[in-house]
Amino acid sequence: MKDKNIYKKAMMLAVPMMIQNGITNAVSLVDNLMVGSLGTERMTAVSIIGQLIFVFSLAIFGGLSGPGIYCAQYYGQGNKEGFQNVFRLKIWIGFAITAGGILTFTLAGSNLIGLYLSGSAGGIDAGNTLNYGLDYLHIMLIGLLPFTITQIYASSLREIGESIKPMVGGIASVIVDVLFNYLLIYGKFGMPRLEVKGAAIATVLARFVEMFIVVIWTHISIKKYSFLQGVYKKISVPLHMAKPIVIKGLPIFLNEFLWSGGIAALTQCYSIKGLQIVAGLNISNAICNLLNVVFIAMGNAVGIVIGQYLGASMFEEAKKVSDKLRWFTAGICLILTAVLIACSKAFPMMYDTSDDIRYLAQWFIIITAVFFPVQGFLNVLYFTLRSGGKTIITFLFDSGFTWVVSVSLAYVLCKWTMLPILTIYVIIQAADLIKVIIGYILVKKGIWLTNLVV
Repeated sequence: MKDKNIYKKAMMLAVPMMIQNGITNAVSLVDNLMVGSLGTERMTAVSIIGQLIFVFSLAIFGGLSGPGIYCAQYYGQGNKEGFQNVFRLKIWIGFAITAGGILTFTLAGSNLIGLYLSGSAGGIDAGNTLNYGLDYLHIMLIGLLPFTITQIYASSLREIGESIKPMVGGIASVIVDVLFNYLLIYGKFGMPRLEVKGAAIATVLARFVEMFIVVIWTHISIKKYSFLQGVYKKISVPLHMAKPIVIKGLPIFLNEFLWSGGIAALTQCYSIKGLQIVAGLNISNAICNLLNVVFIAMGNAVGIVIGQYLGASMFEEAKKVSDKLRWFTAGICLILTAVLIACSKAFPMMYDTSDDIRYLAQWFIIITAVFFPVQGFLNVLYFTLRSGGKTIITFLFDSGFTWVVSVSLAYVLCKWTMLPILTIYVIIQAADLIKVIIGYILVKKGIWLTNLVV
């Protein structure tokens, strides 16, 4: 019965996150298919900007995750004042990252896109791809601030066990995005045909809708959330409280920022073998991202549940939860592997592109699918270590490994060897097994069993 309660608690947190993120990624998939129907250059341009926005999104996630550790533990402890101070700190951190992101994309957008256009063209017009990318990026910048505000609220709600409101906001944003994508990309029902620009406008509108729903609904039902009542009576955060949270959270921010940058750099390394690789990866990522929300949500749920146990100094229970949910997540991922392999041939056929790109996409999907259980297991190891505040270790474990091993290895193999891209992709995916071994040893030693708010 105790085991069932553990799984139930984790799933009650994870399933709404899976639904929200799954629907969001389903919209990205629909966007991808709609833009993909316009030609390979447009699809590749949107894919490149997606990589850059992904870095920003993970920077926000990382910036809020450090304070989030304290939110979960303060909630487990029953400390309202501590929780509210951390919420206010999230606002300052989120706005600072957003300002930095907008400035960077505005000043260096062309150069960042150009990094992906340095390889052989593979029949793709690099100049047109750059122009389409800039059109898409400039509009997408408008949606960065509402995205940040939504994440501040959604993460805080989840840390007190409420994941329904963020899910509903996500569903509404999806409906808006799909509707306006159809209207504005193709120019239906009297709307202008804006193609790539239309896709960007639809996404920005969806971001605003999601923000309004989550924020307004939270404050309408504020009586349910005592930890958020009166949170705006002041906006300042005591320095003696902010300093240790920022110090503890900085490695998480740097980790998420550098890790996502590392993933973008990996794609850039692969593009050395040809711009068609970017197009193939875009198709693969569209379907794989739809399913990887499962282990990402499970990792987040495990971190929150364990954080609450640690805040209450229930260390043995925290260990048991980590062990059980780690294997549970890997088992779920085996099912996802079978699903992805089953649709690996049919899905690329939905794109208006060349047979070579479809072939690459099919095998990228298969290879990614095979390593899904590894990624699920690894994700829970990461969130377990992080829940106890071991942020330096997770920094080295995650982004440090990505840059030192994965990116370096990919660059050398792509630049200096004649190995085919699919072989290189398998090698890079298999390198994560090293992280699994290291992470498993660290978790079993129990170095993460720490109450940060005692």
